[in-house]
Amino acid sequence: MQRVTSVVPKALLPLFKGENGGKIVTPIADLIMESLESAGVSSFCFVVGKHRNLLMDYMFERGVTFVFQNQPKGFGDAVLRGEDFASRGPMSGKSPVFVHADDGVLTGGYKEAVELFSKMNADGVLLLRKTNNPKRYGIAEPGKAFTHLGHKAFEIVGVQEKPENPRSDMLISAVYLLSHKIFKAIKDASPEHGEIQLTTGIQNLIKEGHKVYGILLEKEQWLNVGDTESYHKALEYSYKNL
Repeated sequence: MQRVTSVVPKALLPLFKGENGGKIVTPIADLIMESLESAGVSSFCFVVGKHRNLLMDYMFERGVTFVFQNQPKGFGDAVLRGEDFASRGPMSGKSPVFVHADDGVLTGGYKEAVELFSKMNADGVLLLRKTNNPKRYGIAEPGKAFTHLGHKAFEIVGVQEKPENPRSDMLISAVYLLSHKIFKAIKDASPEHGEIQLTTGIQNLIKEGHKVYGILLEKEQWLNVGDTESYHKALEYSYKNL
């Protein structure tokens, strides 16, 4: 038996969405783009690997830019592939960039990230959630706490990727708002097991004295299609709430 994700990109797996008083199914890529557009994003770049043709065909008429990661060399490497795209346009080098995984979407937090980034003149904003299994995820170590638009927020003093000895229980959602300094910080990162991790680049930002903040999302959901159990929960939640 062949799994659907061996043929179809996860970005094209559908969730439910309300429309005209009813429900439709729409690929999670559309929900991601709509969430980012609501926060002010106007141009998109997809970093694609295998199964790229279906996704490129689907997005063909939407003005999306595609760049290629032919070998899976880590999330940090994927971000570097988008550097040229991020450097083009009238706000090149000035406007921050969202980095977003393609197999999940948050039900909120995007606008809050943009406002905190601007307010604090930050170089990074992370959207955080609590976890009972911090060894499984990228983890943020919180420092000074404050309140931002009704959310708990923190200056981030360190990040860890799937740590054996986690320094907090706050996982980093796969949504990041970052300044262009992240590209140099990733280039300075040492590969781990043949991969370059984005968290290593973020840790380099922090070590170099650049300000990174986190917003703790306590009510918002991460709708993930990356595995069977999570996808089932995401389908149920999206049908009832989106």
